[in-house]
Amino acid sequence: MKGKNILVFGGSGQIGRHLIRRLTKNNHLVTVVTRNLHQKGAILKTQGNPGYLEVIEANIFDQNQLNNLFEDKDVCINLIGILYQKKKNTFKNIHDHFPSIISNICSKKKLKQFIHISALGIDKAIDSDYAVSKLNGEKKIFNNFSESTVLRPSLVYSVDDNFTTNMMSLLNILPFFPLYYEGKTKFSPIHVSEMADIISNIVDKNICSQIIECVGPEVMTFKEIIEKLLILIDKKKLLITLPLIIAKLNAAFLEKFPKPLITKDQLRLLKYDNIKSNEYKSNFDLGMNSKLKFKDEVKKYAYMWKKGGEYSK
Repeated sequence: MKGKNILVFGGSGQIGRHLIRRLTKNNHLVTVVTRNLHQKGAILKTQGNPGYLEVIEANIFDQNQLNNLFEDKDVCINLIGILYQKKKNTFKNIHDHFPSIISNICSKKKLKQFIHISALGIDKAIDSDYAVSKLNGEKKIFNNFSESTVLRPSLVYSVDDNFTTNMMSLLNILPFFPLYYEGKTKFSPIHVSEMADIISNIVDKNICSQIIECVGPEVMTFKEIIEKLLILIDKKKLLITLPLIIAKLNAAFLEKFPKPLITKDQLRLLKYDNIKSNEYKSNFDLGMNSKLKFKDEVKKYAYMWKKGGEYSK
């Protein structure tokens, strides 16, 4: 198979690092854009096969820099996303404005594919700024460039994530654990390696012009996820359902931290299930089955939060 020239935004995240390894292994030439080469460059350069990876520093909102990056590229992949707003990193800028800019350039430069990572559960979450910005970004992408594929993953997890690792840290130190909406919100967690496989397959098979829901093999509630994590780290904690008014006050306080555990917008988003809607095709419908079980995969790194584990303190 002849390799493609692929431009990747957001390659330093957990999905990006796994994806770069797969793409370069399949002989694709990958250019990764980072806003800070000094901080991210050394890590990124170790992720791909030698000779197949280039790391470039650029301002992602500089139109001239962006135009130059797209020269001679076949595919663009956008993995950039944020969970909370901070200064200029607003939902509108990152999820709405930026995807619109690069999808427009994809059209002008006549790329073969544009792959964009969105999120599950956003169709109904019209009271969430995060969800609204994601939906607006999707609409502009399809308006600008017909050869686009939007992926909507459920919870993506791994040893490098910001979910299971944070949850296990909190379960270690808190005397009890709060549950929002009785912990009934449903998720279909997908391991990062299988998410990267899906994207790699979409590149290789030239899949375009679709919304694809990306889910794991299981459906579980937030409460069930927390219970599994407690078993894996050998802890027993009281799970307490917080009344909504208390939950809102809690979120209003926590969102003031530099890296908030939860924000008011995330609390609103938690009202809605994060599982496939069956309104669009899923990775299973396209023959890209995910098989890795949540408990089995988290067990591989959960020892770090056990008593006596390497990072238990």
